[in-house]
Amino acid sequence: MEYVVNKELEEKETRAIFTDMLKYAPSKLCGMFGNVITLPIYTNLFSTEQYGLYTVSIAMLSFLCIIFSDWVGLAGLRFFRVHQIEKDLPKYLTMIVSILTVNMLLMFGLSFLFRNWMYSFFHVPYKYFLAVLLLIIPVAIRALLQQILRAQLKSISYSFTTILNQFVTIGLTVFFAKFFHLGAASILLGMGVAISLIDILLLYQCDIIKIFRFQKVEWKFVVPIIKYGIPVAATSLSAWIITQSNKIIMGGISGFTKAAFVGVGYGLTLPILMPLFAMLTVAVIPRIINMYEAKIDVRPIITKFMGYYILMALPLIAIMSLYSTDYTVLLKTNAKFYEAATLVPYFSFGVFFLGLTDYTTLQYHLANKTHIEFIIKLISGIVGVILNILLIPKMGLIGVGIATFAANFLYFILSAIIVLPDFNIKIPKNTLIRILSAAIPTACVYYAFKLNLINISGAAQFFAILAVFYVSYAIDKFFIFKTSD
Repeated sequence: MEYVVNKELEEKETRAIFTDMLKYAPSKLCGMFGNVITLPIYTNLFSTEQYGLYTVSIAMLSFLCIIFSDWVGLAGLRFFRVHQIEKDLPKYLTMIVSILTVNMLLMFGLSFLFRNWMYSFFHVPYKYFLAVLLLIIPVAIRALLQQILRAQLKSISYSFTTILNQFVTIGLTVFFAKFFHLGAASILLGMGVAISLIDILLLYQCDIIKIFRFQKVEWKFVVPIIKYGIPVAATSLSAWIITQSNKIIMGGISGFTKAAFVGVGYGLTLPILMPLFAMLTVAVIPRIINMYEAKIDVRPIITKFMGYYILMALPLIAIMSLYSTDYTVLLKTNAKFYEAATLVPYFSFGVFFLGLTDYTTLQYHLANKTHIEFIIKLISGIVGVILNILLIPKMGLIGVGIATFAANFLYFILSAIIVLPDFNIKIPKNTLIRILSAAIPTACVYYAFKLNLINISGAAQFFAILAVFYVSYAIDKFFIFKTSD
């Protein structure tokens, strides 16, 4: 591909990305805060058995959404701009809605046909199985409409609905649990009602009602969507294998109580960290897609924002791992779940590498070669499953942690090695050098705390170390090592 180098446009888009990031920030920060308060609420509201049942039910929900709905929304984002330029959005939306409708019908048919297999695989009671199937309908609609909002660059609307959905779900869950004593089913019911209300709001926010018209579906438009979407679904399923299958395996080997510890370890890391990290990716990816379609060289921007991601994520992950027990207590998780702190270092570094692959795998999405991402993630997922099966009986929770970290790290390494022609992205080496330089005074402060030379609480140490790192980095960047990537 012949790239056009346009420094002026690159700088303009960089500023626009930061503007979008600020607009998306409220939804992501509130989403992170919502997940922070969700964990202590749910762990104090439900028993370990009920929380484990909820954890496995959500794993089943995400499994079915990946296969039948999520990829439709992602295709809606990827090709929205193309059809907007060609001025055939009504036809495009007809295709997307038709595909989603067929997928939902197919899901119900296959789920009931193979229900006995699903019972034995997920170990969920019948009423939870049925609740999950019904919940997928509003979840699938929300996924599509939110991606259309992103494609329209309506970041404020996206943020508002995301925040509202989070807190309405929590409120309804507590209401159903306290007054109707439904156990883990309270969460699923709360999610269903909240998301259904949000879907109505999203219909008006993205103006799809004004645009949408039923038209004859043309296969020449459907094929590119399916060609793009099916590998995406397969890739997401591979990601599910990495991040969710450990709950199913642990539940099958040791029951819902042990699965609950895996669920809490997951709740302490991925749902809290990914919204924070996604403030960058949710703003970067739509802009990069638009630049790529305009044949602008997007590699410098990818390198730049990869560096920003590492700078934001790596110090936080490292300190969380060093203070995993204090971090678990800080979030006011119920004491009966404290054993999950063992998983925090493994899961948090796994999340770091998983987030980093958003930048290394972007090349496959831009080139419409998502099958490559599927293959490398599938390989990583299979390795993760094998390690889970081998290590859980011998090492318990630590085995889960090692298997999850290894799968995510392998996925990153493979995506960094397998580079498409014309997508050779540079490593943000100057950012990495400054991070290593700032780590020296930070390590000194950490050991001063460990040796009790400075005596403050664990939570205060956590934030003090983080502050020392970023102050050291700023001094290095602006006064010592000024070269940019």
